[in-house]
Amino acid sequence: LCCECGQAHPLLDNHLYNFQDEVDDELICHICLQPLLQPMDTPCGHTYCFKCLENFMQEYNFCPMDRKKLSFQQCHKSSLLVRNLLDKLIVLCPFKAECQQTMQRCELEAHLQNRCPGFKKYKCELQRKRNPISKGKEDPPAKGETNTPKDPEVPSGGSSLVAESSGAAVVSLGTAEPGLVNPAFEETEEDLPQRTSLVAETTTIEIHREDPEEELGMRIVGGKDTPLGNIVVQEVLRDSVIAADGRIAPGDHILEVNGVNISSVTHCQAVSFLRHPGPVLHLMVLQEKGFSNRTAPQDSTSTNREVIHVTLVKRDRSEPLGIKLIRKTDEAGIFILDLLEGGLAAKNGKLSRNDRVLSINGQDLRQGTPEAAAQIIQTTESRVNFVILRQPGVQLGEPGEDGSSSNSSSSSSNGGSPVHHRRRPDQSHYRRKSNYQKKTVAIKKEPKESLGITIGGGRDNKNKLPIYVTSVQPIGCLFRDGRIKRGDVLLSINGIDLTHLNYYEAVSALKSNAASHSVTLKALEILSLNSPEPSLDIREQGFSWSPLWITWLGLPSYLHFCQDVVLSKGNLESWGFSIVGGFEESKGNQPFFIKTIVPGTPAFRDRKLKCGDEIVAVNGVPAIGMSNSELIPMLKEQRNKVTLTVVSWPGSLV
Repeated sequence: LCCECGQAHPLLDNHLYNFQDEVDDELICHICLQPLLQPMDTPCGHTYCFKCLENFMQEYNFCPMDRKKLSFQQCHKSSLLVRNLLDKLIVLCPFKAECQQTMQRCELEAHLQNRCPGFKKYKCELQRKRNPISKGKEDPPAKGETNTPKDPEVPSGGSSLVAESSGAAVVSLGTAEPGLVNPAFEETEEDLPQRTSLVAETTTIEIHREDPEEELGMRIVGGKDTPLGNIVVQEVLRDSVIAADGRIAPGDHILEVNGVNISSVTHCQAVSFLRHPGPVLHLMVLQEKGFSNRTAPQDSTSTNREVIHVTLVKRDRSEPLGIKLIRKTDEAGIFILDLLEGGLAAKNGKLSRNDRVLSINGQDLRQGTPEAAAQIIQTTESRVNFVILRQPGVQLGEPGEDGSSSNSSSSSSNGGSPVHHRRRPDQSHYRRKSNYQKKTVAIKKEPKESLGITIGGGRDNKNKLPIYVTSVQPIGCLFRDGRIKRGDVLLSINGIDLTHLNYYEAVSALKSNAASHSVTLKALEILSLNSPEPSLDIREQGFSWSPLWITWLGLPSYLHFCQDVVLSKGNLESWGFSIVGGFEESKGNQPFFIKTIVPGTPAFRDRKLKCGDEIVAVNGVPAIGMSNSELIPMLKEQRNKVTLTVVSWPGSLV
C-alpha cells in the first residue's frame, strides 16, 4: 500500500482517495475522472492531473478535451488558489475498520504515518510476512553451491543483475513445418545441409527488486489453455524492472519461474507465478538469436543410452507427422523438441521429447540438420522409419495428453505440405474457454450523483480496445446498485453506442448522461471458465488494472478491431513469423495466433506485428475454418508482399 494515500496503486500512477462529499465537476480531471492532483493548466484553458497529462502527452500531441495541438512544455502549474482548494477537500481514512477519521486531503499522509491505528497494524503485518520470505530465499542457493560450480558474474551496465549461463543451451529452430513460416527453409534453395538455421538460446536470468512487490513491467500471452501453448513475452514496458535489466525482449518464451516449470500451465497460473512478490526472481527464457551457419560439433558417444526403432505410416505424402526438430550446439545431430497435439507422432506415442534422431528411412542423420530431415519426411510416400537414441529415464508422452509435450509445439516436420482435413461448415467460431453475458442496468439517481466508475480502452488506444470498467468507486450510484463490475465492457448508455468511441468521447458520453435522473447501461460481462486463483485477484489490486489477455479472447467478433499489416520481402527471404492454431478435427475451428517473430526478418523490421496477435485474413481471404497446413502454403506463395488482417489484444501485465 502507498504510504501517502494508504491505497494500492502502481508507483507511477496518481494517489487514490475516498472523498467524503461529491466533488465539484470543475475540480475533476477529465483524463482519470478523479479530483485533480498536482493540477496543470493548458494554454487552451483546460486542467489535468500532472501525471495524467504527462502520460497522455507521451502518446499524443493534442489536448484531450478540444484536441488542439499541445506539448507538455507549454503547460504550467495551476494557481495557488486552485491547489489549496483541492488540498482542502475532505477525505476518509482508507482503514475504515480501525479508523473512522476524516481530514483534509493534504493531511492524510501525516495522519497515516503518525496517528492511524489501521496503517500501523498493516505495516506490522507486512513486516512479519516479509521476514520469513527473505530468509527462505537465501537458503536454497547456499545448498546448491555444494553441487554446482558458481558462475562468474556477468556485468550488465553497472547493474547488480547476474546472468547465469551455466545452463544455457543453444538450439536451432530451423525446421520448416506447418505452424512455422520458416525463414530458414525455402523450397527453391539447394544444398540442404548448408542452409542457415534459426538459433535460439535458453538462459537463466536473475532479477533483483528493491521493492519485492514491484511489478516486473512486461506483458505476456499464451498458456496451455490457448493455441500458443508456451508463455511468450509480448511487450516490455519502458522504465520497468525488466527494461532496466535489458536482457528480456518481446518474443522470448518464459520456461521457468523460480525453478517452477510454466511451459504447461494455464495463462492465469503463469500470471500468478510471475506476479508473486519477492526480492529475487529467477527466470529461464528461450530467446531467438537469429541465424547461424555453424556446423554441428563432432559426435560424442555414450554407452548409457537406448536405441529405439519407430515407424510412422502416413495416409498420403502430404500428411504432416507433427514433430518439431531442433539442433543443439553442445551436441551433434537432431533432436525432437516437441510433438504437435493430435499429430501422427503424438497419436503413435512412441517418440518423445529430447529423443536424438540417428536416421530416417536408412539415411544417416548423426551429423544432419533439421532441414535435411524435413526434406526426407516430405518426400516419403507412406512409411517413415526412425532410429532414435534415448536417454534412460525419459518418459513417453501419452497420445492426446493435454500436457506440455503436446501443447507447446507450434509446428510439424513435413516442410509445410498441405493436409486436407474435412472442414466442418457448421462449426461455430472458436472461443477460448470463455463466454460472455449481456446485461442491462437501469437505475434511478440524483442528477448530481456521479456514476462512480473509471474506464479504460477506447478506439484511440493503441490496441483499439472497447470501453471497459477499470474500477467501481465506493461512492456513486453504480457501487450502490452492485451490478456493474470491474472488467465489464460497456456497450451503451441511454441508447448511445459506446463501442466505436475513443476514450475521450466515451468519457464525455458517460458524464453528460450521468446528469439525468435515470441511467440505462448495457454491458458485457466476460465469464472465464478458468477463473484465476484468489491470490491472483488480490495481487491485481496493486497493478494498473486491466483485464487479462485471455479475457479479451472471449469477446464476440463484432467488438474486434481489425487492422491490416502489409509486409514486403525479397525473393530469398521468408516472412519471419511462426503461427499456431487453425482447424483441427479434435478441437474444431481455432484462431491463428502469431507465436514468434524472428529477429532481422521483414515481420521484425516492420514492428507492427506482435506475439499473440490473431490472424483474421490473408490478402482478404478469411482464415476462419482453415487448417494450419492450408494457411502455410498460402503464406509461402506470396513472394514479395502480403497483407495480414490481424486483431491485437494487450498481453497480461506482470
